[in-house]
Amino acid sequence: MPRLTLQDIQRLPKTDLHVHLDGSLRLETILELAEQQKVKLPTDSAEGLRKIVQVGEECKSLVEYLRAFDITLSVMQTYEALVRTAFELAEDAARENVRYMEVRYSPILHQQRGLTLHNIVQAVLEGLRLAERKYNIRTGVIVCGIRHISPEMSNRLADLTVAFKNKGVVGFDLAGAEEDFPAKKFKEAFGRVLANNINCTLHAGEAYGPESIHQAIHLCGAHRIGHGVRLIEDGDLLNYVNDHRIPLEICASSNLQTKAVKKMEDHPVRLFYDLGLRITVNTDNRLMTNTSVSKELLILHETLGFGLEEIQEVIIMGFKSAFLPYAVKRAMLAEVVSELKSFKPKSLEVKKEHL
Repeated sequence: MPRLTLQDIQRLPKTDLHVHLDGSLRLETILELAEQQKVKLPTDSAEGLRKIVQVGEECKSLVEYLRAFDITLSVMQTYEALVRTAFELAEDAARENVRYMEVRYSPILHQQRGLTLHNIVQAVLEGLRLAERKYNIRTGVIVCGIRHISPEMSNRLADLTVAFKNKGVVGFDLAGAEEDFPAKKFKEAFGRVLANNINCTLHAGEAYGPESIHQAIHLCGAHRIGHGVRLIEDGDLLNYVNDHRIPLEICASSNLQTKAVKKMEDHPVRLFYDLGLRITVNTDNRLMTNTSVSKELLILHETLGFGLEEIQEVIIMGFKSAFLPYAVKRAMLAEVVSELKSFKPKSLEVKKEHL
């Protein structure tokens, strides 16, 4: 099995189907936006900010992990800031050869300075389109309902998702603190989305057990599951997910931080793959987790024993799981499969030159 480097994996075409806009800002951008908007931050240096928002493995829980978002959200309350942060996220992804990315966020968290929900969605779409024109990347938006905010608000966000169907929004999600806020309370919002033939995914099986995944699929109609690591606790449900090809949005480094798994060697993604589940590899929050898709795939390679062919298969599963029209997905897949077939790690190219 050839040993892959980060540079090798960066050359591979990839997807990122689970990435939060407010968790993926550049440190320098936070500082610049705070200065422009007269927002008081706990520190005025990038290194000081890094120590606060990148909590690492010392993080005790998902709830603690989510506190860092107070800082990023404080500078994401203007139209211009949303355009910039969306553009920069797509730019960062394109630079590691992510070809398709679905950016998720909850518009209701960006209204502190009076922006309307429609303007907030339009700003993010504008930033992503600017990046698409400049780089070889395609993007979509997933609107998030929030578990600890009333189901009525999620109904409004579901209606917003419907309003932007075929205009850049490709799906609906339920995010936020999972424990004590069951998905079944948000069934009406997902019903509105599904009635309009729009895709949906739910954060489930991260901070709560397989019952959360069960509700996401059977009560809310989830087409994909965000995280889903606790699926390992229910073999019958696991088989159902496998049989129905419901993709899992795996975010391994984030799962370690939020204590969904105790150590990376124990992450169930290896077992999921071996059992045939459709898994995708994602960043979750590029800033808070200090990661990229390439880094996440490198973890699969170095820690969990995924070889090059297995990583390539995971990449293909990512494109298959995209919330894209079938014809578009098929064309993109054909291009990606062709690239993957001709891919050679640098180490093998060097050996060939010396023969």
